[in-house]
Amino acid sequence: MKGHTNLSHFGQHSSAVVLSLVVAAIALVTTLVGDEAIATSVTEMLIRMTLVVGLYIFIGNSGITSFGHVAFSCLGAYAVGWATAEPMFKQIMLSGLPTFLQENQYPFWMAMIGSALLPAVVALLFGLAIMRLNGIAASIATFAFLIIVNSVFANWDSVTAGVSSIIGIPTVVGPWVATGGAILAVLVANLFQTSRFGIMLRACRDDEVAAKASGVRVVRVRLIAFVLSAAVAGVSGGLYAQFLGILAIDAFYLNLTFIALAMLVVGGVGSLTGAVSGVVVVTVIVEVLRFLERGFTLGSTSIALPPGSQEIGLGIIMALILIFRPGGIAGGRELFALTGRKRHSEKLLADASQTATATH
Repeated sequence: MKGHTNLSHFGQHSSAVVLSLVVAAIALVTTLVGDEAIATSVTEMLIRMTLVVGLYIFIGNSGITSFGHVAFSCLGAYAVGWATAEPMFKQIMLSGLPTFLQENQYPFWMAMIGSALLPAVVALLFGLAIMRLNGIAASIATFAFLIIVNSVFANWDSVTAGVSSIIGIPTVVGPWVATGGAILAVLVANLFQTSRFGIMLRACRDDEVAAKASGVRVVRVRLIAFVLSAAVAGVSGGLYAQFLGILAIDAFYLNLTFIALAMLVVGGVGSLTGAVSGVVVVTVIVEVLRFLERGFTLGSTSIALPPGSQEIGLGIIMALILIFRPGGIAGGRELFALTGRKRHSEKLLADASQTATATH
């Protein structure tokens, strides 16, 4: 059993390495092509990959669907905006900020640390209240959190500029910086899912009663995953702010929530491979539909899809994937997973029991 577990962990680490290499290869090809439009699309895809991997850390391992993680991305983006926007703009438009933020413009690395820390602290406080909930109750609570954050930021003019935009943010994020963020997210997610906390959390997901009987502290392991996933989602927001150079609250609400969840579901909620592949597949589909909406000429005939075809087409493709492959593209498996699915729950419970005993 011990050798079997080591092989399984080796397979999971190998998957993370290969996924990281694939992400780096995408950035390399983008650089070699040298097309600005493609570079912009790839950068946005990689930033969304960071967000979706953050979603996977919690949703994939706990089995609880969260509709509120875009709020953590929002917090990370505004943390970067407060740290890096022009001081003159902040003193005029964001007079409610503390002096150390109003009068200074901090470097990229300090802003990115803030983009992870602020969402993590908020997630810790919020998670203490909701991690005892299960199923739809927990999902609704996270959606309520998204609504609260959006409403507060849309009306707190002196701190967030309300429905106006924060401008003057340095645009330092391109394909390679976004690649670094995506690879970091993949490695963090992989380290968590192969850690004792990840094993215990998946045991809770598969059989909570048996996991509790094995000594797993369900609320604690859920909270750890929730805080870690919020930090990764916050990093995606920080990258997004420094990619566009402008920040508005409308960018972090229902549209981004839908597309991020769609990417995770299409790829497969149950694996890191699914999270990464879902982002790539959905991005390609959206770009193709966007191209068809703009239209093209074939001979003497102009062909273009009607406006709104992106959303309709994506919805149809999602439905087809879920009908014919309910587990998503990856089917809940990693690239080099060496264990079968037949006795997966039993193995997780055994591992969780061992790790819980070791912890105590």
